Amino acid sequence: MGVTLKEVAERAGVSRSAVSRTFTDGASVSAKTRTKVEKAASELGYAPNALASSLTTGRTKLIGLVANNFHNPLILEVFDLFTRGLQDRGLRPLLVNLSDATDPAASVRMLRQYSVDGVIVASSTLPSSFALAFKAAGLPVVHAFGRYATAPDVPVVGIDNVACGRMAADALVQRGYRRVGFLGGPRTATSTQDRVAGFLGALAVHPEVSVTASYAADYTFDAGRAEMQRLLADTPAEAYFCGDDLLAVGALSAIQDAGLSVPADIGLIGLNDMEMARWQVIGLTTIRQPVAQIIDAAIELVVSTIEDPERQPETRLFPCRVVERQTLRALP
Repeated sequence: MGVTLKEVAERAGVSRSAVSRTFTDGASVSAKTRTKVEKAASELGYAPNALASSLTTGRTKLIGLVANNFHNPLILEVFDLFTRGLQDRGLRPLLVNLSDATDPAASVRMLRQYSVDGVIVASSTLPSSFALAFKAAGLPVVHAFGRYATAPDVPVVGIDNVACGRMAADALVQRGYRRVGFLGGPRTATSTQDRVAGFLGALAVHPEVSVTASYAADYTFDAGRAEMQRLLADTPAEAYFCGDDLLAVGALSAIQDAGLSVPADIGLIGLNDMEMARWQVIGLTTIRQPVAQIIDAAIELVVSTIEDPERQPETRLFPCRVVERQTLRALP
């Protein structure tokens, strides 16, 4: 049997309510009483019951983490950082898999049943309506990796995907490529839409450069490989901006299987800088998304929104940069 609150109270020589207040955030308890209770709890190996505490405070300390692309290895890094970041703040994650989901209603019902204190939607492909559905249900919510907006309806943390598209275009032009292509994820993904818009917009002032755009079925290795195989069957470009590292790795596989070389025959630049991109056998030149900073900001914002539900939603964007490796020509 675990150590009870009554045993701690008897060891400390205080009332049970004093022990309860000691382990209740924001409750009033004297420094002398707190010291005695914490000493007794340490000696007995007592840990407060989180579920019982939630009945007293009305807070479960559960934060729903909502994502929808578990095929992408980046999600492992995201969940690792999210769970550690929440736990460091005394919070607990509740993971929700929205793969293939088109209606947020079921997820809203689930998270309300578990009485989560807040929700973080971690996706660059889910539309803003998902985060809005949680807000409409009265749940504090933050959209991490969400779409940039000057006046967002919910707090958004992420990157400027249009700017990343421009960055990729500039990188290819600077290296002398004259036939370039965009190989993006699903057309319906806001991240794809913004990245291609930035890419095409930047190249519009370079009439000497011809450009094409194509789209993979998903942000996965297999989808990137399949789309590159289709492109290789015709006349491929000299270099491609792949809207995600995993698409780029799939494209790299297809190019090599066709007996061609990267970057000698076709250049590639990705986006994210996931761990796989840094492997020596891949060495992907890519645009680095500061995932750790985005996640830390998302946690900070959801906690702030829980504490102040009337807080004005804001957008926080983090700068990206090109990471040079071996899948593009060297700069002149």
